[in-house]
Parts: sequence; structure tokens; C-alpha cells
Amino acid sequence: MLRAALADIGSTVLAENAVSSGAMYAEIAIPLHVHQTFTYRLPESFADKAKPGCRALVPFGKQLLTGYIVDLHETAAEAGLDAEAAEIKEVEELFDTDPLVTPELLDLTKWIADYYFAPWGEVIKSCLPAGINAEAETILSVTEAGRDALAAGKQTIKMQALALIAASETLTASALAKELTKPRANAVIRELEKLGYVTLTRQLQTAQVKPKRIQAVRLAEFAPVAERKALNETQQKVLHLLAESGEPIPFAKLTEQAQVSPSVIRTLEKRGYVEVFQHEVRRDPLSHVNDKSAADLRLTPKQQSALDQITAKLDEGVYAAFLLHGVTGSGKTEVYIRAMRAAVEKGKTALMLVPEISLTPMFARRLRAHFGDAVAILHSSLSDGERLDEWNRLRQGEARVCIGARSGVFAPMGNLGVIIVDEEHEASYKQDETPRYHGRDTAIVRANRANAVVILGSATPSLESFHNAQTGKYGYLQMNERIGGRQLAEVEVVDMRQVFTRHGKQQVFSDEMKAAIKENHERGEQTLVLLNRRGFSSSLLCRGCGHRATCPNCDVTLTYHKSEARLVCHYCGHQARVPRTCPNCEGAYIYYVGEGTEQIEALLKELFPQMRIARLDRDTTRRRGAFEKLLNEFAAGDIDLLVGTQMIAKGHDFHNVTLVCVISVDTGLSMPDFRSAERTFQLLTQVAGRAGRGEKPGRVILQSYHTEHYALEYARQQNYEKFHDHEIHFRQQMHYPPFVALINLLIKHEDFPKAATLASDLARLLKEADTEKVLRVLGPAPAPLARLKGEHRLQVLIKTRYRRQAREALDAAMLALKEAKQDLRMVTVEVDPVNMM
Repeated sequence: MLRAALADIGSTVLAENAVSSGAMYAEIAIPLHVHQTFTYRLPESFADKAKPGCRALVPFGKQLLTGYIVDLHETAAEAGLDAEAAEIKEVEELFDTDPLVTPELLDLTKWIADYYFAPWGEVIKSCLPAGINAEAETILSVTEAGRDALAAGKQTIKMQALALIAASETLTASALAKELTKPRANAVIRELEKLGYVTLTRQLQTAQVKPKRIQAVRLAEFAPVAERKALNETQQKVLHLLAESGEPIPFAKLTEQAQVSPSVIRTLEKRGYVEVFQHEVRRDPLSHVNDKSAADLRLTPKQQSALDQITAKLDEGVYAAFLLHGVTGSGKTEVYIRAMRAAVEKGKTALMLVPEISLTPMFARRLRAHFGDAVAILHSSLSDGERLDEWNRLRQGEARVCIGARSGVFAPMGNLGVIIVDEEHEASYKQDETPRYHGRDTAIVRANRANAVVILGSATPSLESFHNAQTGKYGYLQMNERIGGRQLAEVEVVDMRQVFTRHGKQQVFSDEMKAAIKENHERGEQTLVLLNRRGFSSSLLCRGCGHRATCPNCDVTLTYHKSEARLVCHYCGHQARVPRTCPNCEGAYIYYVGEGTEQIEALLKELFPQMRIARLDRDTTRRRGAFEKLLNEFAAGDIDLLVGTQMIAKGHDFHNVTLVCVISVDTGLSMPDFRSAERTFQLLTQVAGRAGRGEKPGRVILQSYHTEHYALEYARQQNYEKFHDHEIHFRQQMHYPPFVALINLLIKHEDFPKAATLASDLARLLKEADTEKVLRVLGPAPAPLARLKGEHRLQVLIKTRYRRQAREALDAAMLALKEAKQDLRMVTVEVDPVNMM
């Protein structure tokens, strides 16, 4: 029997007090692309310790995998099995006696699996910190037959792989995959095993991440007293520091503080004065944050009214959902904090979600100022160790307040009082890989099941949320005035068609924009410049033959990154050298088309050499801490002008920013997505809200070739209600959300005929399963991005007002495909899609 490798992940072992369940069978969810659970027999040795939510090591095919117990059964009949069936496999190992997944989260993950058509095991895996699962590694070793085959000297890929294994005596499958690529390595391993050239064994690997432990020193409980006077001065100094601290001190830190060598401490240990032991330390992602006391702000009447309605529901202890619709700068964050404080004062916990990882440090500072060390932070940019430590603090109740990005919705917090979803309209709350859940909607369901209050905040709510507030599904809280009576920034739209006529050629910056930037700098005020496209140029064009540099894996052009002197695909990561001549006609007339943030930064530095200019996008913030460093420098006034993508538009509060310039939003408006106008309006309104947040008035300049578009006109007015009334009419006429539900089925494969056949079969089966004729099945049709990462992509779209019937038809169609031996991994199901590309 394999020994549990994960006993030290911070869980409390309750084996001695465990109540015997008497269960002999466990229903287990496997974190693979399978939409069912599997039943395993529990050995008597730990049958009484197994509970739903525990992890278990189970055989699955030829693998050993970590699965999750979701239910227990005392008899085979209860599990729906034949007790005599020989194929019932046994659980190999039980990793936990205290479940890692609480009953509440087990219930939530089951809802996600059902609603979003996602494998339950994959949903559970995504709610746990990365790296805590044990995995079984396949070990390869060469047989005598294999050595004989090698001696024959044939040069094939199989023999090359066999030689690699033989050279290492044993080799892991993952090591071989690094040499051959994973799909090829798997095929070679299967063939070598079939020929009898290798044997396969499986070995349990320990968890990749564990609690951090260091050597620490503390005073011994029964230290000799009589001999204390015999100690020398350095030894006395060590004991004095430990006594003064009252807590263990890290070994290395103690030698530094006492200015002694390690041998001094070791001598004290031998003589019984101190103990040297392994001490578990917390990896604190907020250790660099100074705990400043929070300012006691006075709420405006609008803020107080919103807070009163929220706390009234908190007092009742019942579920309630609120849409907090407040213009930019109206003080929504202060309402969030007061609501969280009210929940904590009632002995409950509070969870706050933000749309971007980059926003968590800013909000974490404010929360730390209010709640001190009771704040934990959860997002994917933390190291695995930091994430595990924060997760454990939440699970053990040490932290009562949590802030996180989308995955923070799975924070292991009990007794939830309030969940806040800031900028609820943001598309980043929807996960774009399995499991494809929406963080906002999952938060609403979690609050409902926990009898908690959920607050959805935004200056530009999604049409779905605003519709729910209008129909009474959510409470509606409006704050339509900025703090201190400050005015919204004045917005000016510049028609770039007139600029072209004036200059006789295309211009990046209008005269109005250049003059405004110059005047703003002369006043000692700061400027933000937005272009939602990174890189130097969006494509490379030969003016001789019209050739464009395209990605070999995707149907997109390669973006030119000047600083790296590379052409890069932003979808699959493919990179190519920048050609000196056209690869098609060998012409020398290479032209770079379209501007990116890198080029905008370079042009502005040429125009305004006296200004301190920086750029904020994914390319400049790849190193950890770079984003926060840039924002801190800008907030401190060390940067005069900041160029960036949409990262600069969200949630930032810079009181000296009085000018916001938007280079172009025309690309976003032309996207083949029914939400393109909504997204453009939201982005423009949000970035306009960065200007004039202090005592000085703000100004916004938008450049466009489509100035008559309603999204730009209402963004200029910063009038959400008028935009909503215009857009909601279009949605109703064209049968789009919030009036219907959408399910987007994406079929992907390297072989286009194979993808097309499956897509046609799927559409046909859906129509056949729609016996009540309440579904509208569109397609199959090529996706707007028809090929990505080497795969052709086709879409089948379901539109309906009847979710239950849609799900039943989808289940029937997928079952029919499975029975026809079709590869269901080719089909991606996205319920309530936010991106139709």
C-alpha cells in the first residue's frame, strides 16, 4: 500500500475522533474530461475514515490518479453495483481524514458541473490550490527483448526512444515527452510496451507544494537555572534576545541579531537552554504592504442609503442580491468595505472579487488597513506556496476577509456574510478554459446557498445584470454623483476623417490631442493614453505584392514587437524573425501596418522628449511586481504620461490625472460579436472615469473614424441609461441575452473535414432532440477565428428561452455522439458565452 504523501498540507488529522461511516464504496470524481463519477471499493483499513471531500488515489485505466470522494455507499446495491463484479477496483490510498473540500464547496462544484456542462472532477480540482495533488508518474525500463532490439541497430524513432530509456536505466514518461513531445511519446510508449521492449511501473510523486519550514530557535521549557551564571556574554545575549521576543526566532535571523556564530546556539542547545526545531512559516504575499490605519471617511447620503439597505439584509441573515450602480468616483469601494466590516462584526466572513489580478494589490492595501492580518489574498499569480498558505489560513478561520480574482469564488470560507463582485460587467470573470464557469454568476449562486448578501458593483453594468435589477430579481442601488460634488470629465470626440483631410495623410495623433497633452504637462498634471492593442505594429505588409506575415498555426497576422525584434502570434505564441525582404516576392518594401502601445510610447517620446513616459501592458508587466511598481511610480508623480491597454482603464484612483486620451476604439466596434458595442461603451466610460478624480476637472479626448456610432455618442455623454435603452432594443429584436439563453458549441480539430462532419452531426442531433421545438440551432459555421493553434474551429449556436429543454437536447446529442464512438474532446461546450470569437 502506498503511503499518503500529503499528510502535511495543513489539514487537521481527526482519525482518532472520526465517526465510523461503515461505508464500503466511494463514488469518486476524476479530474479528466469525463462527465460521470466512478465507484470504487474502500479497503477496511480506511473505510471508516473516508468522507465526501477527501482526496483518494485510484487506478484509472493504466494510470493512478488523484480523485475526489463525492459520495459514500454502505452496500454495492446502494451504489447501483453487482457486489460480485470483479471489475470493481479498490481505492489505493486515502490522502485526507479531514476533507479538503467542504460540503458547501462540494455542492457548489456540483452545480457548476451541471450548469456549465463541465467534468465534476475538473471543477473540484480547480477549486483547490495548485500543486497539492499527488500524481503517479509512469516509469519506463528496458526488457531483455528491448536490449536485443537495440543491438540490431535499427534507426527509428522507437529505437531512439528505447536508447534514451536504456541510457538512463529507468526514465519517466514525462522526461521522454520533453524529448519527443507528449503525443508522440505516448504513441511510442504504447508501441514499445506492445512489442515487449519496455515495462511500465507507476510511482507516486509527492505534492509539488508543501508548507514552508525553516530552522527556528526558542527557549527550552525546563532550562537549567543554576548554571546560568557560567554562560559567557554571547550566550547570555542569545538567551536575552529569545526572552525579549517571546516567540521563536529563525535560526539565521538569530545569528545575525546576536552577531554570533551558529556554534554558539548549538552549544546552548546541547546544554539544554534552547531548542532548535523545524518551524512552519507563512509565505505572506502582502508582507511588503505597510499596515496604515484607515481614514475614517464620512459617507455621502447616497452611500449611506446603499449601505443601510445592504446591512438590513445582513441583519436578517437571508440571501439578497444587489446591483450597486455608481458612476466612476462615486465611492463604491467605501460601501464595499463598510458592508464587509458589518459582516465581520456579526462573526461572519467576507469575500471580494475583482476582475483583474493586477487590481488585487491596490484593494488589498485598503482592506489590510481596515482588517489588518485578517485579510487573505487568492489569485493565480501568487506562487504555489503563497497560495497554499493563504488558502489554509482561510480554511482554518485565521483570515476572515478574502480578496481574489475569478478563482477566489472558491475560497474555503465558512459562515459567509457578504460577497462583493467589483466591476461585475467584466468579461474576465468568465473562464476561457475548462471548467468554463462565470465567476460573477457562481458568486451569486454561492451567496444564495449560504444565505449571504451579494453585491454586484459597476459604473457600466452588464445588460444582463441591469435587466435583472429592472425586473426585481436584484435590488437596485444607484449612486449617480461623484464624491465631493466633483463633475464627470468632459469628453470630446475627434473625427479622424477630418484630421486626414486636413493633413492629407493618416495621423496617429490629432492636433487637438497633441495640444492637450502639451498643455496638461505644462500645468504639472498627468495624462493617460489608451490603445487596446499591444506590440509595435499589428501586422507586416509587403507593398510590392501585398503579402502579409501570418501565423502558420492560426488565421491571424503576426504582431511586430520592435523591442524583441520578433513577429509574434498573440494567440498561440508562435514567433518568427523579422524579414529584411518579402518572403513571397523578395521585395524590399516592407511596411508595418497599424499601431500598438509600443509604437505609441515611442512616438510620444519623440513628440515630448521633456516628459517622463512609461507603458503599461502585458509585455511590460511580465515580471512579478512590475505592474505594482509602475502604478506606484505613476501615483507618486514620477511618471508624467502613462500609455497602456485596457489595464489602465479599471479601478485606478489617481487624483492628478486630468487628461485621458483614447487613440482609437474602432477595432473593438468592428468585432463580429453582438457585445462589441457594449464592450466599447464600457471601456470608454471606465477610462473616462480615470480623469478628474481629484480637485481638478478632467478632460477626455476620443479619436475615431466612426464618430456617429451610438456607443461613442453615449460614452461621450457618459449616459448609461440612454445606451441601455438603445442596446436593449437591438438585443430584443435579434433574440440575444438577456432575452434568451445562449449555448455555444465549438468543434475543433486539425483535420477540417473531420471537424465539419462532427459539427454537422451535432447540429442535426440537436434539432432531432428538440421535440418541443423551442430551440433555435444555428450553424455549423466557421468561427470568426476559424483556425487557432493548428485547429480548425466551427460553431453551433443554440438560442432558447427554455434552459431545461436546451440542456436535455444537448445531453441527448452528446450521448448519441458518444455511442457513435465520436471523440467528444473535439467539442467545447460554453454555456452563457461572453466571447463569440
